[in-house]
Amino acid sequence: MVLVPTKSDRRREELAESALTTLGAMGYARASLREIAGNSPFSHGVVHYYFQDKTELVIYSVRHYKRRCVTRYDAVVSDSTSPEELVEAFAAKLAQTIREEAPMHRLWYDLRTQSMFEPALRDAITEIDGTLEAMIWRVVDRYATLAGRPPSVGAPAAYGMLDGLFQQALLAYTAGGEPVLDGLATQVRVVLPLLVR
Repeated sequence: MVLVPTKSDRRREELAESALTTLGAMGYARASLREIAGNSPFSHGVVHYYFQDKTELVIYSVRHYKRRCVTRYDAVVSDSTSPEELVEAFAAKLAQTIREEAPMHRLWYDLRTQSMFEPALRDAITEIDGTLEAMIWRVVDRYATLAGRPPSVGAPAAYGMLDGLFQQALLAYTAGGEPVLDGLATQVRVVLPLLVR
């Protein structure tokens, strides 16, 4: 049975898309509900009608965005026929997502940090982080299968290593632009083989 989104669901998604643009540009702390509404085609009253407060809107918006993100590497996993091919495709996709969606990734790291101080964010951010860990594990598990060797670490360690590389590259990209993305590819070529025995 396919659930058809209601008018209210569609409006919440429109609001979430609009909010992501402002949040990605300003960050969590600097963007108020009024600011988010002011940078959207919706009035503050409409935003407040669908979302109780900024935290609820932010959580909904980030969940909405990350639902798309967690399938980002599925084609890399399914289409790769050798470990080398997977490494190159994965490194290229990592660079592409930084290039095309840097504001959204900056917002994600901002929210992940804020969740250490904002209890209202913590459960949602922890849940989303778990889906991202599973996304990365699918890549590592496929790499191990293609290499014919078992993983040398568990999902949390693999995620921590690759997410750390991604975050460093995002920070460098924010300051230095396109040239730093080659360094990310080089690091991925070194790290992925370390994740199998």
